[in-house]
Amino acid sequence: MEPLIMLVLFFVIFYFLLIRPQQKRQKKVQEMQNNLQKEDKIVTIGGMHGTIHALDEGTIVVRVDDGTKLTYDRSAVREVVSSEENNE
Repeated sequence: MEPLIMLVLFFVIFYFLLIRPQQKRQKKVQEMQNNLQKEDKIVTIGGMHGTIHALDEGTIVVRVDDGTKLTYDRSAVREVVSSEENNE
């Protein structure tokens, strides 16, 4: 009986330390990507900084400083950068 209790206890600890936090992070990222809006300043997973020029269901068009427009999947957005961070 004791090995079974230890196994269940191990699974519960594993769940709360690894699985649950990862699910929360994934949900937060998905929500951020779904709430993207035109003119948001973003950083892609590749490290490119730009401003959203246009949005589509699964893609975004990003304008970079020299005026170039690049098309990315929404899932390529790592974070939205607030305007206060850009002004510093």
